[in-house]
Amino acid sequence: METLDIFMAEDNSADVRLTEIALQRAEAPVRLSSVENGLEAMQFLRREGAYADAPRPHLMLLDLRMPKKDGHEVLAEMKADDHLRSIPVVVFTSSSAAADVASAYALHANCYVIKPMGLDAYVDLMRTIAGFWLRTAVLPVSDGGKTDDDLTLSSFLA
Repeated sequence: METLDIFMAEDNSADVRLTEIALQRAEAPVRLSSVENGLEAMQFLRREGAYADAPRPHLMLLDLRMPKKDGHEVLAEMKADDHLRSIPVVVFTSSSAAADVASAYALHANCYVIKPMGLDAYVDLMRTIAGFWLRTAVLPVSDGGKTDDDLTLSSFLA
């Protein structure tokens, strides 16, 4: 079985660790990569500098409140880039502000999810995200990061 790559741009290390635990409990064949700020997020996605060998993610979890470059800026850059725009982005943030929600969707986020309080709720939410995006949705799959082709994730999960 192939490994699915999820990339998380999140400045809170506790949220990254919770995500790792939740994805393990969801028993999804996942490799989670993460960075702590928006500048590093774009370097990772573009495979620049220290991230030259970074995997092209099948899915991105994006926090809005990050240092150096916020999630809205990252999302705008991704969706303006021909090589990155097809990567599905789940905005995963603590903000419930209507302006943040509207802005994220205007920038072509695939969905907007508010981080829950409490470990059990967090784990349940990550199971839901993994279940939908990794088992239900049909996502583009990269052929080594050069171009997207028409394979589906069902080939990874079979």
